[in-house]
Amino acid sequence: MNIKIKFPDGSVKEYPKNISPLKIAEGISPGLAKQTVIAKINNKKVDLDYKITQDAVFELFKFDSKEGRETYWHSSAHLMALAVKKLFPKVKVTIGPAIDSGFYYDFDKDVPFTDEDLEKIEQKMKELAKQEIKYERLELSKKKAKEMFKQMGENYKLEILEDIPQDEIISIYKLGEFTDLCRGPHLQHSGKIKAIKLLKTSGAYWRGDASNKMLQRIYGVTFPSKKEMKKYLHNLKEAQKRDHRKLGQELDLYSFSDDVGPGLVLWHPNGALMRSVIEEYWKKRHFEEGYQVVQTPHIGKAELWEKSGHLGFYNESMYSAIEVDKQEYYLKPMNCPFHIAIYQNQKRSYRELPIKYAEMGTVYRYENSGSLHGLMRVRGFTQDDAHIICTPQQLDSEIEDVIKFSLNILKAFGFEDFEIFLSTMPEKAVGKKKDWEKASSALEKALNKLDIDFEVDEGGGAFYGPKIDIKIKDALKRSWQCSTIQFDFNLPERFNMEYIGEDNQPHRPFMVHRALLGSVERFFGTLIEYHAGNFPIWLCPVQVKVLPISDNFIEYAKKVNAKLVSHGIRSEIDYKNEKIGYKIREAEMMKIPYMFIVGQKEVDAESVSVRRHTEGDIGRKDIQEILEVIQQDIEKKN
Repeated sequence: MNIKIKFPDGSVKEYPKNISPLKIAEGISPGLAKQTVIAKINNKKVDLDYKITQDAVFELFKFDSKEGRETYWHSSAHLMALAVKKLFPKVKVTIGPAIDSGFYYDFDKDVPFTDEDLEKIEQKMKELAKQEIKYERLELSKKKAKEMFKQMGENYKLEILEDIPQDEIISIYKLGEFTDLCRGPHLQHSGKIKAIKLLKTSGAYWRGDASNKMLQRIYGVTFPSKKEMKKYLHNLKEAQKRDHRKLGQELDLYSFSDDVGPGLVLWHPNGALMRSVIEEYWKKRHFEEGYQVVQTPHIGKAELWEKSGHLGFYNESMYSAIEVDKQEYYLKPMNCPFHIAIYQNQKRSYRELPIKYAEMGTVYRYENSGSLHGLMRVRGFTQDDAHIICTPQQLDSEIEDVIKFSLNILKAFGFEDFEIFLSTMPEKAVGKKKDWEKASSALEKALNKLDIDFEVDEGGGAFYGPKIDIKIKDALKRSWQCSTIQFDFNLPERFNMEYIGEDNQPHRPFMVHRALLGSVERFFGTLIEYHAGNFPIWLCPVQVKVLPISDNFIEYAKKVNAKLVSHGIRSEIDYKNEKIGYKIREAEMMKIPYMFIVGQKEVDAESVSVRRHTEGDIGRKDIQEILEVIQQDIEKKN
């Protein structure tokens, strides 16, 4: 008896019942079969030896796909766990997922792993990979699984099993002597893993809870070829050079202090100036787009956060209550309820809509100390929040406008390559299904109308509404989350938001959350890494450094500097009693776009010798001439 298999191109072919994805791939091309990692049968990921018993929609995935990489790296985590258990038999295993750039596994080991341990584990993984050990899937009852892991002494697996329903069939995967609780799928055998590198170790609390035991985490990455590994390691070195924590210190932009508290940013003059430039541009563009800028308090009464649902949904991320006049107040984790309070300060008519409130609002969220990471994950940060309150009829045009606005803003900061994701209704959601469909349709229609490529993340929306996420890709092809455009069916209902329609009756408005930069802190960190500290000139804290060859030319340097400053250019003089070569090297290290070198020849000709960062000497220029060039660069956001 044959079954029908439908391929992604729409074609349908017949195959014998119980055929495997691997056999189908081999029939198409031996090369394809060799490169294939996993398959999808009726949208379910399966191993390549899975038996197909009925008609199915069929798809194959190589390593270069998201699904392929996830499976490849999760299989590699199992290989690492096998190597660790062989070298350190008393170590207990916990979880080992794939992540965006490889994988990790957490181990319960009393003494932390050393660099020498990592070398041994990596070498053992390479030995085991060559043995082509098969990944075997087994299914058993929860009772049998508990008996097996209890006998093995793997108490963490027993704890995970407690969270699984009693009647659910448990799947496990065996790799040699290592057995893991896992849904899969996995590679056929360890020999598919060709290039292996263990990167680092760190501490991690079991289940991310600081009250649990500290585990030892090992990070690694693998590839199907040494060439891909070589490219990855090159990019890793480049990423280390671009690390915003390193460059932030070198460029004197910001710092953290244990005396102030972890995750709380101290902005230095250079960083604060850049931030001011960003915020001024942000305000100017928002005014041009019809937004009204508002400002709201840093704290709010407990009743407000109960009404909004934050105390119910986000309580663990909120700081402890502050008592004021025998009432509890909380530091705000979000700005939304305050914007709603402004909207509800008076009755609203359909004629007033859309209303667009925007704010650079500082919020506070508790993050575990282990998850703090430079500017990317902090405890106090500023969101460039906006809320668009509109009628259903205005929805399509507003969404289209905000997408265009988001991309234009990001392009002004030098970003060029974007990934767009449309996330739809999850299983647990608030609001009417027809409203979800209308909102999702508005998002999709706007993206199609603007001819923007996007991926659909089915069921990936927030519980309160569908959303669009805009990620940027840098020179190393890393993705960074920036803009988010989210519908909200929850807060308008909770706060009973209304407007009076043309029929003179109250109606519920639609509300769209929108953050273009996201967190200013994270955006700033992204800017640093994306540009490797070589910012567009309009953002640079110092745009020109005037370098007198000796103290004899300081007066002329002051004259040049004054002219630059009077024309709105951020300029400084290097007064140090050092040789000109030292001054140039220091200005290059600080990544200052222009250096004006002044000596006797420049004084005589009333000119400056100009150096451009990373380009070198571009010759002697008339001051007015080069000033106009710089002004044009700044104006064009070059």
